[in-house]
Amino acid sequence: MSTAVSTASAAQLELPHVPCPSEVAPKDAREISRLFFTRLAELEEGTADHQYVRNTLIELNLALVRYAATRFRNRSDQMEDIVQVGTIGLIKAIDRFELTREVEFATFAVPYIIGEIKRFFRDTSWAVHVPRRLQELRIDLAKASDELSQRLDRTPTSAELAEHLGIEVDEVIEGVVASNGYTAGSIDMPTDDTSEFAAPLSDRLGALDADLETAENVQALKPLIECLDARERQILRMRFGDEMTQAEIGAELGVSQMHVSRLLTRITGQLRAGLLAVE
Repeated sequence: MSTAVSTASAAQLELPHVPCPSEVAPKDAREISRLFFTRLAELEEGTADHQYVRNTLIELNLALVRYAATRFRNRSDQMEDIVQVGTIGLIKAIDRFELTREVEFATFAVPYIIGEIKRFFRDTSWAVHVPRRLQELRIDLAKASDELSQRLDRTPTSAELAEHLGIEVDEVIEGVVASNGYTAGSIDMPTDDTSEFAAPLSDRLGALDADLETAENVQALKPLIECLDARERQILRMRFGDEMTQAEIGAELGVSQMHVSRLLTRITGQLRAGLLAVE
């Protein structure tokens, strides 16, 4: 939005003109925000004036997003995403805030911003998607395990964790299994960190047997071949077992090569149809 449009909108709404809202000092932003919130409550949603006031409030309070983002400075590589997600939380807070709450907007907004950022990590940090219930159970299990380990001076059992959390043992086991989906390792990583010549896990994984499909087809063909008459089975044996040519088969059976060709086409077509029916 241009400065000229901003000035006209502010004058029309009897609000202070804010040339660059995002650069206003936090103390001044609090005072100006109260004026804009008062006016926002009077405007009809969806109008140009309502949009102008709402956008100005967002820019005025972006410092809250940057403040909340500092709590996640250990994830500096994701800081751009964190700020974007935190801004969504700020917008939700603006849309739900009411001056009648008699609470500072910053106090009201920061939990929304942090909540949105945490939701972002919860939904994107897991290597494998698991239900939210299990994501939260993983955190509870980690805390309970630390507490019981200090108290018992050993790793707690599933039964002890279940009793501590007031849940069933099966739920503990389910949570532990789900925790394995939080991170994923590459199969190209060495299996032995102590040796620079260690082979990667991928070298130990089996591969599909190239002849497996052939073996399955042979087993499926056996009952179909048994349904053929003796002459048809003989033709198949000579052509595919003895690898005789059609001319040689014709000479053996006393028929023309063309007739052998028609017989083979009919027999193989019948077998192919039988295999497709089985699949």
